[in-house]
This record gives sequence, C-alpha cells and structure tokens, in this order.
Amino acid sequence: MVFEFSSVIVNVILGMIIVFLGTIALTIFFRILGQNNLIGNLYSNVRGGIPRGIGLIPWIMISLFFPSDFNNLILVMGFFALLDDIFGRYKLLFLPMEIGQLFRGIGMIVVILLGYPIMGFSAILVALMIQPMNISDMQPGSTTSVVIIMSIISLAVMILIGSSTYNNSIPAIYPAIVLILFSIAYSPLDYMGKIMMGEVGNHSFAIALGIVFYLIGGFLSNLIFFILTAILISIIRRNTLNQFFKDHLGIKNPVFGDYLMDVLTGGGLGDLLRRVFLGKKQMNIKNPILLNLGFRRLFYNPRSVKKSKKHSSS
Repeated sequence: MVFEFSSVIVNVILGMIIVFLGTIALTIFFRILGQNNLIGNLYSNVRGGIPRGIGLIPWIMISLFFPSDFNNLILVMGFFALLDDIFGRYKLLFLPMEIGQLFRGIGMIVVILLGYPIMGFSAILVALMIQPMNISDMQPGSTTSVVIIMSIISLAVMILIGSSTYNNSIPAIYPAIVLILFSIAYSPLDYMGKIMMGEVGNHSFAIALGIVFYLIGGFLSNLIFFILTAILISIIRRNTLNQFFKDHLGIKNPVFGDYLMDVLTGGGLGDLLRRVFLGKKQMNIKNPILLNLGFRRLFYNPRSVKKSKKHSSS
C-alpha cells in the first residue's frame, strides 16, 4: 500500500482544526459543569477555576492519526490516565498509594507489554516518558512547549539522517508532524492558563513523543531523546522548581542537578518508592559531585520525621 502523503496531510490539517475547536468546546462544557458542581473538574483556587482533563481531545485525535501499530499504546495509556484524572486523589485502605498512581502504573505496564513485540526494550523508555512529561505539566504551556520543541527537533533529525518509512509504507516523519500540528492546535488556551490538560493529556503526549523518538533510530535515539527531553523540562521549569524546593522541600540552594532529578524521579510515584526503600530515614548528601548530580533530590524522603536543617543547607 502506497502512503499518499499529500492526501494524508490534508486529513491531518482537518484533524488540527478538530483539536482546536474541540478543545474550546470541551473547555466551555467542563466549565459549565464544574461551576454547577456537576463534576469536580475545576481547580477553584487557580485563576478562578481552571477546567482540567482537556487533554481528552488531543488523546482521541492523536490515537486516531498515529500508525496502527502504535495507536493502541496511546489509547491504553490515555484510558488509564483518564481514570487517574477521575479517581486520582482517592485512596484505598489496603493500598499504600492513591488510586490514580495505581491506574498509572497499570497503564505503564500494559504499554510495555503491548509495545515490546513492536519496539523491544524501547517500549520501557516509551512508558517511562510519562514521568518527566507529568512533571512538566505543572505550569501553563510547559508540556505543550516540550512536545512542540522535541517533535520539531525529531522531525529535523529524521530529515537530516534520511529516515524514510516505517513498515514499508508510512513515512517516519508523519507521527512527528501529527504531534506538532495537534499540539499547536491545542496550545492557545493552555498558554493563556485557561485550561489544564490533565493526566489524560500529558500521559498521551508522553507515549506519542516516545514513539516518535523510537522512529528516529530505535533504542539509542529513544534513550538520547528521553534524556534531552528531561533536560529541556528542567530548563523550562527551573524557576517554579526552585521555588518548590525552597518552600516545600527545604532545599535552599538547589542546583540544576536537583531540577533534573526532580523531573526524572519526582512526583507521587517517586515519593512512594522513596518511602518503600528509605522508610523514615533522611539521607544527608554532602559530596559536591553527588550534589551537582542531583542525589540530594533523589534521596529526599517526604516521610522522614527529621526533615532536618542539615539536609536543607547541605
């Protein structure tokens, strides 16, 4: 089957229009429901109430437009992420985690199982993309910026090295183009701080971006671009992370390594693992090399009973 690029790109542009209009429509719909207390989807303490979960539209559209071998990965992760958005903060007595964290973990495992026959060990990196992208989605437009920038870089690299087709018919550059155009279509309200994409959005973008990295050149390109994405997120979020460290973690003199380690290991899942392995201990990292590499953030344990001044000033 010959891939007719010109006709498909027309469909992608139509999809871009649907993402743009669908995002506006869903924002209005969710805002009305939230203001009438019909669904709990507004962050009422953020700029008068911000609808979250608007990434539902990009999730559906990206799933429809990505190659058939990969779209199931996006569909599955988006589904579990949507459950995370709906039930995320609830806890079960017999679980040491929030229900949302459980759904996220299940989704990542399913992505690895479904993706391994197609991508091998790259499926693990694709699933792990959820961590940095989830951390990026803490300020308006940050995740959208990351997706657009990394997709453009990926597209440029594919063109330079001559990546041609996937599965003998689909141009490798096609998914990158889909991500760029759909991210741009979604972005206006996100950059204005009027909406939040939620887990369904950032998780879906994470998987899609990981797939694009794989299509550049397999596992090695996936690994390199995974690291580059984490670095980019650390740069974009450095100011808010700096304030977060000072106000909530007691790290008064954070360095770039702390930002990068937070992007790679921060959030609820990382804190859960620290609780499991560290118990209530708080490690005091003093070695300058380890400090610059972010080990202070890596071993910061929110369950520690000490939260000592030594740690905050180290």
